[in-house]
Amino acid sequence: MAIRIYNTLTQKKEPFEPVEPGQVGMYVCGPTVYKPSHIGHAVGPIIFDTVKRWLEHRGYRVKWVVNITDVDDKLIVEAKAQNTTVSELADRITKSYLEALAALGVTRIDAMPKASENIAEIIDICQKLIAKNAAYVSGGDVYFDITAAHDYLKLSHRQIDEQHAGTRQLASGDKRNSGDFALWKAAKPDEPAEVQFDSPWGKGRPGWHIECSAMSAKYLGQPFDIHGGGEDLIFPHHDNEIAQSETCFEKPFAKYWMHNGLTRFNTKKVSKSDPEMARIMEQLVLGNLLKKYPAELLRFVILSTHYRRPIEFGEEEITAKRKGLDSFYRLLERIERITGNDPYAADPSSANLQELKQTASPAIDALQKSLADYEARFEEAMDDDFNTGAAIGVLFEMLPIINRFMDEQQLEAGQHAKLKPVAVAAVQHLRRLAGYLGLFEKRSASAKAANEANASDALVDSLMNLLINVRAEARKAKQYALGDLVRDELGKLGMTLEDRPGGTEWRKAD
Repeated sequence: MAIRIYNTLTQKKEPFEPVEPGQVGMYVCGPTVYKPSHIGHAVGPIIFDTVKRWLEHRGYRVKWVVNITDVDDKLIVEAKAQNTTVSELADRITKSYLEALAALGVTRIDAMPKASENIAEIIDICQKLIAKNAAYVSGGDVYFDITAAHDYLKLSHRQIDEQHAGTRQLASGDKRNSGDFALWKAAKPDEPAEVQFDSPWGKGRPGWHIECSAMSAKYLGQPFDIHGGGEDLIFPHHDNEIAQSETCFEKPFAKYWMHNGLTRFNTKKVSKSDPEMARIMEQLVLGNLLKKYPAELLRFVILSTHYRRPIEFGEEEITAKRKGLDSFYRLLERIERITGNDPYAADPSSANLQELKQTASPAIDALQKSLADYEARFEEAMDDDFNTGAAIGVLFEMLPIINRFMDEQQLEAGQHAKLKPVAVAAVQHLRRLAGYLGLFEKRSASAKAANEANASDALVDSLMNLLINVRAEARKAKQYALGDLVRDELGKLGMTLEDRPGGTEWRKAD
């Protein structure tokens, strides 16, 4: 099945047909680097990193660009509050952001241009729009005239009279229309010199929307294939990008618009003015989250939901997802225990279902058929608008199939050693599919913790079975007091023994 993408512009799923066959240009709006990035700033990069992985798997050559907004009102205000320079603040926040992305497995960004490094390209677009009478100078500011774009707001499908958010009346001059937005902002007397750039209209700095138009055109040309970002950017940011770019270049801006759902923080309801909100937001800073949770777990949480849906993010959701993730770690730990080899050291791309045919048997035939069916369903999910949630669901369905094969062949008991390669191939087959989501590529801190927990559980199980045997032998010898002592002391430790017809079992007391 061909890849289909839900296009915000047309509000429907469309077959993916890139502008140039075999090549994909993808642009995703990056952060304004004035404060430490929180988990919401990682959602888009994780999603589009996965999109690129899947497109490459399908044979496309992908160039992915993410911008950095390092010139903005917010940076000026925050730098002043911290008694530092705008550039120092921007560099520091950008560095920590990139470190967090690397930890989260976002490794496929090809270019991360900064607004401050593309002033010439921004000025050039402004000049071209002025020459077309689509932009005008007012008191040192440059505005885009929204009446110059005949299909303005075609992305958000709003009406012109709804266009109020994100605009402002500049003190230095008047606007033709209330909805006109700034392409260039004249410098203010109290602004630092480092954010005052020379222009034909005097010193100033770019508006927010024009940055992305300039950098996407520079790195990808126009039209390019995919423009991504959070759904909160549809209006006014992306609407304005389209208006100024298509008016300037007189050609389509981006062919497909993909917008991810926003992150909903599952905490008690707190108003933004409540001091508690500051504490909550501090906990959601990427650097703090990565100290508390393994990076692979955070990626798993985000990809467990379809990208267009809101992502629920809170302690309960993370705990539930951790349990699910641990089930995969237990499988990988199990195959390592059976073979004595590190499953993460193997190249999963070499996993071949035909390896399951080494020895003809109904069990192997059934395993091969099941895994082939699951792979087809995984691919169907990813081809259908990159449905990572459904794809992860397929991986979960593969788990019991592989575990059952190991159980039936008694591989952990040392039976049927010649079938170990079959089990390895099955596990690596799962790893290969998971790799398209950026999962299980290397042993993570979460996997190590799960393995330690599994080892601990195995030790407890062995010790409990030993004590059950000691109690049984004591009772056979009619040493009932000793048997009762074992039972009672275990009870004090929270362990309950249950005598049943088939033998004695133990469980942790509720």
